[in-house]
Amino acid sequence: MPLDLSPLKKYQTAKVEGRKPKPVLVEYLYLDLQVCDRCIGTEQVLEEVLTKLTPVLQLAGYTLEYRKTKMETPELAQEYRFESSPTVRVNGQDICLNVQENPCDCCSDISGSIVDCRIFEYEGQSYEVPPQEMLAEAILKVVFGSRGAPCCAENEYTLPKNLSVFYNGKSNKSGCDYASSCC
Repeated sequence: MPLDLSPLKKYQTAKVEGRKPKPVLVEYLYLDLQVCDRCIGTEQVLEEVLTKLTPVLQLAGYTLEYRKTKMETPELAQEYRFESSPTVRVNGQDICLNVQENPCDCCSDISGSIVDCRIFEYEGQSYEVPPQEMLAEAILKVVFGSRGAPCCAENEYTLPKNLSVFYNGKSNKSGCDYASSCC
């Protein structure tokens, strides 16, 4: 008998009566989606990954909510305990265990000051835009792993220097043309 290699679409998800789907909240926090290559690229990769992971999460009994928030002010950054741009959180947890940064020409141009933004470390490499595999693995680890409470829930928050430089420079810069390309 030949091996059946037909697509999985012939299988249907069995629904358990009275069972509510478990929520998964993916948050994307960023400084700019018009000029910044890192923010734009990370958003694109994240949305591609979420499109691919949604059926898997649904099959496992989860429902996915995706929320994007532009960190426009220091007050909003404070409210969200924003550490670096761009940030991806799953159920309140930053997918990166620590923040690594390097100079970001785009955000520096926006603010008129030298600004460092997040880089993503994955399998010994540094990326300004994370690879799909990294995001998928990190999201699934948070959902199915046993990481505890959100990383920053108990720590006192202080606006990081890189964000302070960005917001101060942006507010002091006159005649900024956000539509122009910087990179």
